[in-house]
Amino acid sequence: MSQLKESQHLKIPFKVIKEATKNFKTCVGKGGYGSVYKGELLISEQHTTVAVKRLNEKFGQGIKEFLTEIELLKGQKHQNLISLIGYCDERGEKIIVYEYAERGSLDQYIRHDKTTDTLSWLGRLKICLDAAHGLDFLHNHAGKHQAIIHRDIKSANILLDCDWVAKISDLGLSKLSLAGLDRSAVISIGCGTLGYIEPEYYVNCTLTKESDVYSFGMVLLEILCGRLCYVRDRDVFQLSDYCYKMDKLHTVIDPNLRGEISYDSFLRFKSIAKGCLHRDRKQRLPIYRVVKELEEALKFELAAEEAVAGGGGWRQNL
Repeated sequence: MSQLKESQHLKIPFKVIKEATKNFKTCVGKGGYGSVYKGELLISEQHTTVAVKRLNEKFGQGIKEFLTEIELLKGQKHQNLISLIGYCDERGEKIIVYEYAERGSLDQYIRHDKTTDTLSWLGRLKICLDAAHGLDFLHNHAGKHQAIIHRDIKSANILLDCDWVAKISDLGLSKLSLAGLDRSAVISIGCGTLGYIEPEYYVNCTLTKESDVYSFGMVLLEILCGRLCYVRDRDVFQLSDYCYKMDKLHTVIDPNLRGEISYDSFLRFKSIAKGCLHRDRKQRLPIYRVVKELEEALKFELAAEEAVAGGGGWRQNL
């Protein structure tokens, strides 16, 4: 494809990918794009575990996202952004190869899958801060006079490596906007994932960085409450019902966190979520402010834990 001319150095032969995945033996995830497989490639003379996302063209979709992701990820390096290793475009195959996130996606831990650990409040705060750093990089540091609007921020698109470092992934729906030139809005058909989509974007199709901030606010609520923002079971449960009822937020907090969260940390975290989910886009916290506020929430929690551990104080828990 002509769009990939400048990315030829990232091209990986299909034969190599097939061998690396042992003929696509181990599937570690599935989505609208296709399936993701675990593999092992020789990179810089070291055997490296990778994630291989293979487009299923039977559904007739994903080619645009395939090209978008390669274009936006190439050359971008940040510890909280999943790294692009290469791609394959031959024999009708459309494949993207990324660094492998050993611990999988954040949504598994929010759902409390039987195979996953229960995250501590301190661990959750660190994951939130990591993800905010990654989103801040996309919005404010991805390039001169441009911002990358992710357009599908959700817990399933936040991956965790072996050290629990969170990384933003899946830029296939992302859009570029021109930052600082009064052209920061993008007209685009509303898309994303139910429960995370900013209502204003869904209605008027005007996309801004604040659209991502709203979605990130929903992730913050998920982490605090230990449940996904939209669940269809016998009854439909939506965390969005609590977006503008922050005074009742303590009633849906994750039971695993009871007695673990210091009150000061909870209040700051609640304030951040409220700032992300403000009805008025102009009143929402920009992501760089979210980073600073989460750093403060983390400091409150660390200080409370240190006081108790040192025997020199007590903490007021939620």
